[in-house]
Amino acid sequence: MKQFAYLAILIVSIASVGCRATKKINTVIAKKDSAVTTIIADAHADSLRYIREVYGKLAENTIDYKTFSAKMKVEYWDKDGKGPDLTVFVRMQKDSVIWLSVNATVFSYEAFRILITPDSVKLLNKQDKIVQLRSAKYLEEVAQIPFDFHAVQELIIGNPLFLDSNIVSYRKGPETISLLSMGELFKNLITIGVDNYLLQHIKLDDQNARRNRTADLSFSNYNGQGGVAFSTYRKMSFTEKSKIDVQMEFKQYAFNESLSYPFSIPKNYSIQ
Repeated sequence: MKQFAYLAILIVSIASVGCRATKKINTVIAKKDSAVTTIIADAHADSLRYIREVYGKLAENTIDYKTFSAKMKVEYWDKDGKGPDLTVFVRMQKDSVIWLSVNATVFSYEAFRILITPDSVKLLNKQDKIVQLRSAKYLEEVAQIPFDFHAVQELIIGNPLFLDSNIVSYRKGPETISLLSMGELFKNLITIGVDNYLLQHIKLDDQNARRNRTADLSFSNYNGQGGVAFSTYRKMSFTEKSKIDVQMEFKQYAFNESLSYPFSIPKNYSIQ
């Protein structure tokens, strides 16, 4: 059950990373097709304007909201094979609270309830009648990656992660545009649609080569419900000393409704 609890945190904290060596970002950039890669340092003024335009369009597609709620099916695979299917209910108030109810689908019961704020993480393990009270740093400890509250909510909503304006190269193909940025922590390759500028793929590689941490995220099945382009299907792989693959399929979702975030600790629960 402890491993299951860590998985519940993983769902929202883009956590683990795996043993399989992955391609370096420059290899991905250099893949041969009809696209042309332009190094920004050597780019002409028109290329720089193009990058600013694409970056601006990507920023315009960032989802803004007050509240968000959803039901999603979560599947995952780790070194031990496929884990149990999960049904996860999400409620969020932007920059304030993330509430999760994690249900073991096969048993049809709520296994965990999680409440995350910018300062704290609270986890109810209903099977073992345990509550864990932690600081927000717990997300980073479990994830082994520098994730804060803001990054977690961006992951759930489907906005770009670790977006940095320090673009060092770009690559334009017939259907996609890729931007490579060099942040303090990661090399970040973001791929968007050439026509709609919607996020399709994120490839993160640790700047510290000795860590060899990578994250590979894809976004698809966009739905325009409520006038918001929202990705209803996500595939994620995290790799360092071990590897975990996660699939998230949003069955229903809504923006800007009035929500509650119930989280009470029963008296018979032990505190850890």
